[in-house]
Amino acid sequence: MAYRNGQRLPLDEDRPEPGSGPTLRLSVNPRARRLSVRIDARAGEAVVIAPTERGLVQAVAFARSKSVWIAERLAVRPRSRPLQPGQVIALRGRPVRLEATPGAGAARLVEEGTVIRSGGEGEAYARRVENLLKREARATLVERTEHHLRTLGQKPVQVSIADTRSRWGSCSPHNRTIRYSWRVIMAPPPVIDYLAAHEVAHLVHADHSPAYWSVVERLVGDHRPWRKWLKDYGAALHAVGR
Repeated sequence: MAYRNGQRLPLDEDRPEPGSGPTLRLSVNPRARRLSVRIDARAGEAVVIAPTERGLVQAVAFARSKSVWIAERLAVRPRSRPLQPGQVIALRGRPVRLEATPGAGAARLVEEGTVIRSGGEGEAYARRVENLLKREARATLVERTEHHLRTLGQKPVQVSIADTRSRWGSCSPHNRTIRYSWRVIMAPPPVIDYLAAHEVAHLVHADHSPAYWSVVERLVGDHRPWRKWLKDYGAALHAVGR
């Protein structure tokens, strides 16, 4: 049987289609030295990695031999938390309480930024709160992006805000665009700043070579704690509002 990069399969080979249980996402990474499996808690699936597409057959077999471990890891991932009155979320790493107000007014920050108050009910309420978080994310990420661009003597870029499930950001040097996940606005400021530096540095080096990481270090110093923070707590941010 042949598999391809990016394909998704059920963890249980007795199920013909993915969707009713844990899923394997197949990934080819020429730099990988061995077969491996990692848990993508944000997407709720296991990622099977092989150096070549030919090696995916063996990688899938290896992953299915670890099916109990994979299922256990996925079972303890953060559960979704709806954006609703009474919920406490983070904004720039600090707790913010969600409150409702009569009518259909837009969400706004009040009480010195410790409360988000919004009109609407149900999905309308959640949408207003999410829109506020996106506005906050854009303002902060544009400011930090421009700061790092100036440091490197780079020309302006076009910044967009999205809700990606697997990546915190992406950079396209050829058309000078950077896209960020709005959810990073819930992280502490040094993590947000690191993400902006990470993407801006790709304008200098499109890969993740030592030369690339030296640019990131020039911008934010030791980046390892902030990378680890996203790895440890990123899944919880992706669970908010799902």
